[in-house]
Amino acid sequence: MVPIISIVGYSDAGKTTLIEKIVPVLKGRGYRVGTVKHADHESGLDTEGKDSWRHYAAGADTVVVASNAKIVMIRRKEKTPGDSGEELAQIAPYFSDMDLVLTEGYKQAPYPKIEIFRPSGDAEPACAHDPRLIALVSDVGLSIRVPRFGLDDIEKLVDFIAEKILALPAQ
Repeated sequence: MVPIISIVGYSDAGKTTLIEKIVPVLKGRGYRVGTVKHADHESGLDTEGKDSWRHYAAGADTVVVASNAKIVMIRRKEKTPGDSGEELAQIAPYFSDMDLVLTEGYKQAPYPKIEIFRPSGDAEPACAHDPRLIALVSDVGLSIRVPRFGLDDIEKLVDFIAEKILALPAQ
């Protein structure tokens, strides 16, 4: 199974920005990286009126749009608790050729977590007591049981991911 790490944190903490910084460093080291963004609501994944939207609206279970440069899939899925391991288990087969999958969100899923924490009224990290928390990225010093990385310590964070997660034998 491809290793999955959930990048978690409160709203507007910088989860997307952290992923944007981690991915190119991992890619530069030769890793194949997939990402999954958890969404609480249906967003504009497809443009109304376009052929692919019309296929889906007609009831197709899976719609694939393929071009010379990319493949986009829209697939109906079973309803699951939104922030769960069940949801990721349904998605995981699509990432079988990746070395690592980074998810944005999924605080409740049973995967290792790296939390980005920027105090703005929140007393402590959201996953401070979660045994699956493996690292914290923050611009404040906190007494916490996991390694802490600064917001710009991306190379060190990727070293940690490579050693802690990617060095593990395939499951």
